[in-house]
Amino acid sequence: MLDLQALRALAAVLREGSFERAARQMHVTPSAVSQRIRALEERLGCVLLVRTSPVTATEEGARLYLHFLQIEVLEADLARDLQPLGDAASRRGRSIRVAVNADSLATWVIPALADFHARSGDTVALHVDDQDHTREWLRSGTVFAAVTAASEPVAGCRVDPLGSMRYCAAASPEFAKRYFEARDLQAAFSEAPMLVFNQKDQLQHRFLNELLGDADPHPPVWWLPSTHAFLDAARAGLGWGLHPLPLVADDLASGRLVDLSPGHSLDVPLFWQSWRLDSETVHTLRSCMLRAAEGALLQ
Repeated sequence: MLDLQALRALAAVLREGSFERAARQMHVTPSAVSQRIRALEERLGCVLLVRTSPVTATEEGARLYLHFLQIEVLEADLARDLQPLGDAASRRGRSIRVAVNADSLATWVIPALADFHARSGDTVALHVDDQDHTREWLRSGTVFAAVTAASEPVAGCRVDPLGSMRYCAAASPEFAKRYFEARDLQAAFSEAPMLVFNQKDQLQHRFLNELLGDADPHPPVWWLPSTHAFLDAARAGLGWGLHPLPLVADDLASGRLVDLSPGHSLDVPLFWQSWRLDSETVHTLRSCMLRAAEGALLQ
């Protein structure tokens, strides 16, 4: 049987990134934290942590961390069942770790989280990443659920379809007139500055590939790793980009932005992946996310 105190020490080090900060969080000495983890490594016969700055988990360490996070969720559910009125001291600071993509966070996730908090009293610690990469947070054991573009489940997880986020290529009317008026699309997209969220963002390239086929334009690029800055840049005429339709519907209706290619959009299917736990917390958050997605995404 695994030593829960050692698992707590392992989790604290990975959450805090160092033995010293983990020790302060646990109210023990760094030596005590190190001894607990060393004893666990000796018992299991493998290294669990890469002692760099910040400290990271080995593959075996990540599996143990995931196991401990599952224990935490089940323990919290048990405490709630045994004390229906709630123990404020034991619940203080409890956060459920979830990975989401930035566009979902900017459009439909906040109402889902508000619903979850109202129903459970718990809070959520969000990890934001590209929808093609959020599943890796699940695989590493950092989070217990994720909004992802991947339909293939991570081991130990269940998958629920959420719907599709529709994106359109939009820009300011002045920008559209300058680069696209009476011009061939391939030539226009080759010269018009393009907005890109970060190095993981492939939406604009996928759109161009679907629209132009084998053509491979290399326009100037603005790098803007913020959903709202991305939208503000389009409104200001800095460039064009793929925007989630729920976020820009009012701008398109008012003429503040224009669709550069009417009839050509990009739909990105999204999925909710979460641990297969018989946990009230897991079930409640899943229900809130599915309900909010149903009202915001294409079904």
